[in-house]
Amino acid sequence: MSAHGDVVVVLNTAPARADGQKLGAHELADALLRERLCACVNVVPGLVSHYWWQGAIERSEEALLVIKTARSRVAELTARLVSLHPYELPEVLVLEASGGHVPYLDWVRRESSAPEGRAPEASA
Repeated sequence: MSAHGDVVVVLNTAPARADGQKLGAHELADALLRERLCACVNVVPGLVSHYWWQGAIERSEEALLVIKTARSRVAELTARLVSLHPYELPEVLVLEASGGHVPYLDWVRRESSAPEGRAPEASA
């Protein structure tokens, strides 16, 4: 496998905290990891998003999920993230990792694949 182009970074914003009826950033990160859809999720707290929504400017306190995964897992990761996410229109932006430390890239590819013959662990 090439060291370049087959690892991606997926950006997602999510509620900073769970509120009992919706998952927060940390619960989303844990679910994606348990299902082996990614190798690592950084949860960056303290994000304040300003955006247009339904004709008005909105502002929300959120966390940023920085998700590292293999390109081959993007479709499945996106579908699962959208299904779990509390937002009506969750952000999913896929950025190519055009370079990096080859052993780290190898680790991302290895850890974002379900082991052969073993189903991914159930999510929360």
